[in-house]
Amino acid sequence: MNQSAANTNSYLLEVNDLRTYFPVKRGLLRRTVGYVKAVDGISFGIRAGRSPAPDRARLRRAGQTLGLVGESGCGKTTVARSIVRLVPATAGEVVFDGIDVLSAGKNKLRQIRRQIGLIFQDPYSSLNPRMTIGDIVGEPLKVQGWKNGDVRERVAVLLSKVGLSPEHINRYPHEFSGGQRQRIGVARALALEPKLVICDEPVSSLDVSIQSQILNLLKDLQEEFALTYLFIAHDLAVVEFFCDIVAVMYMGKIVEQAEAEELYRNPLHPYTQALMSAIPRVEPSLRGRRTVLGGEAPSILSPPNPDTTHRGRTGPSAGCAFHLRCPLADGDCLKQTSVLEEKSKGHFVACWKCKKIDY
Repeated sequence: MNQSAANTNSYLLEVNDLRTYFPVKRGLLRRTVGYVKAVDGISFGIRAGRSPAPDRARLRRAGQTLGLVGESGCGKTTVARSIVRLVPATAGEVVFDGIDVLSAGKNKLRQIRRQIGLIFQDPYSSLNPRMTIGDIVGEPLKVQGWKNGDVRERVAVLLSKVGLSPEHINRYPHEFSGGQRQRIGVARALALEPKLVICDEPVSSLDVSIQSQILNLLKDLQEEFALTYLFIAHDLAVVEFFCDIVAVMYMGKIVEQAEAEELYRNPLHPYTQALMSAIPRVEPSLRGRRTVLGGEAPSILSPPNPDTTHRGRTGPSAGCAFHLRCPLADGDCLKQTSVLEEKSKGHFVACWKCKKIDY
């Protein structure tokens, strides 16, 4: 995907071959001895929503929600932080609303960040305990030069939108429950009327009953404000309910991507199948055979090297990183790096053996 394609296909966010590496330094001189490849060449696009004409509200249509899933440490959060340049990307391209984020200057980057909201995972540590709710939600507005009177009015409206009372404006975070704190985080993310909201595991630290409330709130806000979401999670049951498209990450790479309905109906990659089999189901008829992967998840500091078991690899990065845990791995998996290929319309898989899977 390129910038022209993004404009033609109404992509609000387009990520092309994004790579974010962190140097590993050792010794007294702190010399670089290698790199942690937290994000290693991923690409995806998310379509924008459509705002209505003032007199035709029924034409409003929410943007897409792309779910980024995978085990802890696979690079999901690093993707989000690289997109907004909270951490520097090593290579690749991030195009937001037709603008290259990674090469944008300071002023342009500030304009871009106005249109991207962030909801963080932990509703406790993400709110400053020394600031009132009014100051927390209104801080983005003050940074952008809003007057105090306008800030207070806007904060009151936002608190009402997320199910809190404007009377809470002078209270502190410790006076609220976890679910209420996350609602405050949602209000802060919407303060500047963003087009894109990045949700970094927004319900993982909440009780199940509260999770459904926050998810329904996000759904309603998406429809009301024509928002586009990048939704990061490791709970596949939540992603199934919430997302339009799902991308599965493993060791910094996307190994499978498809529309949510297609992916959950017909997972092709062995890793995705294992994740799907772990989803708890209430109905016995929906419970499939549990797939248990052998071994342990490898450390991203020392990823599996196919060359230790096979000397005929074709390049320095050849071989599938999943081969040590995959029940289908054979010689092809050790020789060649798997790449995303379209196995059916809109269904991309990075696996040499998915054709052999009985599905």
